[in-house]
Amino acid sequence: MILFEKRNNTGIITLNRPEKRNALHPELVKQLKTKLIELKNDKGLTALIITGSGKSFCAGADLAYLHDLQKYSSVQNEDDSKSLAELFLMIYNFPLPVIAAVNGSAIAGGCGLATACDYIIADKINAKFGYSEVKIGFIPAIVSVFLVKKIGEGKAKALLLSGEVINAGKAEKIGLADITADNALERSIEFASELGSNSLQSMKMTKRMISSISCLSVENAVDYCLRLNVISRSSEDFKEGLKKILKK
Repeated sequence: MILFEKRNNTGIITLNRPEKRNALHPELVKQLKTKLIELKNDKGLTALIITGSGKSFCAGADLAYLHDLQKYSSVQNEDDSKSLAELFLMIYNFPLPVIAAVNGSAIAGGCGLATACDYIIADKINAKFGYSEVKIGFIPAIVSVFLVKKIGEGKAKALLLSGEVINAGKAEKIGLADITADNALERSIEFASELGSNSLQSMKMTKRMISSISCLSVENAVDYCLRLNVISRSSEDFKEGLKKILKK
């Protein structure tokens, strides 16, 4: 249910259920998680892109599967939700920069999938974003965590309560999309290449730092970052980077 290719140092995962608008079926979620675990240890990668096949990025939960879930026990429903939450956290905590190349509609859980990534690059014409859960009596529970982190509580509340579907231009305006492009995937590959010129070690440490300080008090966050600062000053990447600057 997913495809993978590598272009230079960039990995590209493609959700491959175009007939279902790449909906998040449990098997697709399982395959994604397995691939992320595998790629986490790939020393040849400097960035990862997630995109969708066909005309959609990801339509959220598989509706047929959601219908079947009504017959399941509360424990089974909790296990299903837990699996999806684990996927979003794996993307959010992935050591390398993760880019969502949103080629079409990213709705509900699909929008959450994109928001868990570090960057969202949206197709100017075809990308659509929205959290439609409230329209069917559901709540955007897990996905809301990542949306609030991305655009703040006020803007997140406006999207989550209305269920409004917005285009790429508005998504960029509110900070949900970072870049809009004529071709989301090709622009994502270019952007990944640009990131590849940075220190990989520094990017990994920076991602870990941002994730860690979000739940700390200001005093504890500064103390934590102070220690990271000391560590980074002794790294080989910093020493080499400093030499290059001094030569200039």
